[in-house]
Amino acid sequence: MTATGGTDGQDWDSTAFRGRIQTTLDAFIDDQAATLAPLGSDAARLVREAHASVSGGKRFRAAFCYWGHRAVAADVPDEDALVRACASLELLHASALVHDDLMDASDTRRGRPATHRLFEGEHRGAQWRGDPEQYGAAAAILLGDLLLSWSDELLRRCGLPITQVAPALEVFDRCRAEVIAGQFLDVSVQARGRADVETAMTVLRYKSAKYSIERPLHIGAALGGADPATMAELSAFGLPLGEAFQLRDDLLGVFGDPDATGKPAGDDLIEGKRTVLVALALDAAEPAAAALLDRSLGTALAVEQVAELRGIIDDSGAHAQVESVIGELAAHAVAALEKADIDEDARGVLRQLASAATQRVV
Repeated sequence: MTATGGTDGQDWDSTAFRGRIQTTLDAFIDDQAATLAPLGSDAARLVREAHASVSGGKRFRAAFCYWGHRAVAADVPDEDALVRACASLELLHASALVHDDLMDASDTRRGRPATHRLFEGEHRGAQWRGDPEQYGAAAAILLGDLLLSWSDELLRRCGLPITQVAPALEVFDRCRAEVIAGQFLDVSVQARGRADVETAMTVLRYKSAKYSIERPLHIGAALGGADPATMAELSAFGLPLGEAFQLRDDLLGVFGDPDATGKPAGDDLIEGKRTVLVALALDAAEPAAAALLDRSLGTALAVEQVAELRGIIDDSGAHAQVESVIGELAAHAVAALEKADIDEDARGVLRQLASAATQRVV
C-alpha cells in the first residue's frame, strides 16, 4: 500500500505519511533526550532504545487516528499538530510491544533483539554485578513505562487547542486502561494453560483489537468534535476490523515467514499463546493430536516440531476457519463503513486501510 486517498483511495500517499510519523517521533524523542541529558550515559542508552523501539512498522494506529479525524473534519487547519496527535498512538504501541516481549520472553522484535534481551546482553558483556536477566527485565519495564508516559505527553502537547484535545484524552485514557487490563487477561490465560474460544476472543478484543483500530478512530474523531452517533458508526467499522486484524496477526504468529515477520517460525507456539486459532484447533483436532498440541505450547520447539503442530492446526480446520472469520469480519466492517455518515474522501482511504490491515503478510 503506497498511495491511498480520495473516494477510491488514490490521493493519499501512505508512504509519505509513515515518514512524517517517523520524523515526528524522532523529533519528540530527541527533545526528550535533551531534557534527560543531565542524567548521563545510562539515560542516553535508554533513549537510544526508545528511538529503536519506535522505528519502522506499518503505522496503522496513526493512520486510523488521522482518518478518523478526517472522517468528521475534512479541513485540517494545523496538519502538523494533527500528525503529532496521531504519532502519540505509536508511542503507546511501542510501550505495549516492549512490555509484551518481556512478558512473553520473546528474543526478537522486528529482526533485532527485544529490549530486555538487548540490555541483558549489555549487562552480561560488561560483567556487571547481579543477574543479567533481571537487569534486562528492569530496563524493559522502565522503557515501556517511559514510552507510555510520553504517549500521553505528546497527545497533550500536540499543538491543537485544549478544547479539541480534552475529549481525545478521555478516549485515550480508556484505551490505555483497556490495553493494560487486556494484557493481564492474556497473562492469566497463559498461566492457567487453557482458554476456550470465547475467552480467547475477549483477550484478543481488549489486548489488541480495540487499541489497534477502534480507539485510534475514536481519538481522531474526538479531536474533530465527533458526536456519539458518529463514534458508534466508527465502532461498527473499527471493532470488527480490529478483531480481523488481530486474527491475521495470530495466523502470522504460527504460519508467518520469519524473514517477513522478524520472529522465529511458529513463535506464538513457542511462547505458548492461547489464541483463538489454538483454541479452535484444540476443540476440533483428534484427541491425540490435540493433546500433543496442548502439551507442546510454550516449550522449545525444533523446526520439525513447529511443522508438525502447524499440520495439526491445518488438519483440524482451524486455519481455514480463522481465514473465513477474518473475511466475514472485514466484510461486516466495510459494510458498516459504507453506511456511516462521514466524509467521502475519508471513507475511500478507510476502505483501503481495512484491506491493508487484514490482508498483510507481516
